Amino acid sequence: MDPKDQSWTVADIPSQKGKNILVTGANAGLGLASAHILAGKGANVIMACRYMPKAEEARESILAEFPDASLDIVHLDLADLSSVSAAAAKINEKYSQLHVLMNNAGMNTFRRRETTDGFELTLATNHLGHFALTAQLFDLLKSTAASRVVTLSSSGHRSGKIDFDDLMSQNAYRMMKAYGQSKLANLLFAKQLQRNIERDNLDMLSVAVHPGLVATNMVNRYSDRSFLLQIPARLFSLFLLAPAEGARPQLYVATADGIEGGKYYVEGNNGHPVQERPTRDARNQTIGERLWMVSEELTAQSFPNATKA
Repeated sequence: MDPKDQSWTVADIPSQKGKNILVTGANAGLGLASAHILAGKGANVIMACRYMPKAEEARESILAEFPDASLDIVHLDLADLSSVSAAAAKINEKYSQLHVLMNNAGMNTFRRRETTDGFELTLATNHLGHFALTAQLFDLLKSTAASRVVTLSSSGHRSGKIDFDDLMSQNAYRMMKAYGQSKLANLLFAKQLQRNIERDNLDMLSVAVHPGLVATNMVNRYSDRSFLLQIPARLFSLFLLAPAEGARPQLYVATADGIEGGKYYVEGNNGHPVQERPTRDARNQTIGERLWMVSEELTAQSFPNATKA
C-alpha cells in the first residue's frame, strides 16, 4: 500500500527491546519525545545531552511513566570537539552494539558566536559535532547488524547554500542564512554517508528527516528575544506540532521496515511520513564530497576504512 494512502503512529513501532539507541539533545523537544517513546518500546536509550541537570529531569520524566525504562545519560556538547570525543570514548567502551544513532540536536543564534574550537556555533552544533560523533561511533555502528544513522535536517535547507569561501560566516552573519547552511549540511552529510555505505556494501542505513514545524525551545527563544516578537510568535505557535507529533518522522525512519537509505523523509498529509525530494544542492554529489572533506579537516576526524568490523 502506498504510504500516502495509510497512516502511521508511534503505536506501530515494534518492540525495541535489546536495542541501543543514542539520541543527541534528548533532554528537551524532539529529542526528549523520541527518547520517551523509544524507552517505552523497550529500547536502551542513551541520552546524549549538554546540560546534565536538564538531562536528569528528562530521565525522571520518562521513568515516571515507564519505571522500568533503560536510560543511560552521557554528557555531550556538540559545540566542543573534545566533549564529542569524550562522549564517543565512553560509549565505545561501554557498548558492543549501537543500533540507531539519532543526530537530533540542533540550535540557532541571533548573533554570531564562536565555539572553543573557533567554529561558528550553529554549523558546529548542527553539523560538525554530529559529523565527528558519527565518525567516532562508526566502527560500533558497523559491528551492529542493520544499524541506522538518522540525521535531522529541515525545510530550512531549501534556502541554504554551502559558502565554502565563508563557511564560518565571518564576513557576514545572518541567523537564517547560517541555519539554512547547517541544515543543508545535514542533508549532504546523510546522503554522502549513504553513498559510502553502499560503496562498501555495509549493513547500515543513513537517512535524513524533516520534523515539520514543532513547538520547541528554539521557538520559545525567538519569542523571548523581544516584546515585539512575543505576540506573533505565540500566534504562530498555535499552528505548531507538539514534539511527540513532530518526532514521528525520525521515529519512523529509526524503527520501521522498508526505509530507503539516502532519502529525505517528512511528515505526510495524513500523518504517515513520506519521502520528499530535497533541493538540487542537497542532491549534488560534488558538493557533498567537498563538504565531507572539509568536515574531516575541520574536525580532525575521518571515518574508519569502511569495511565490515
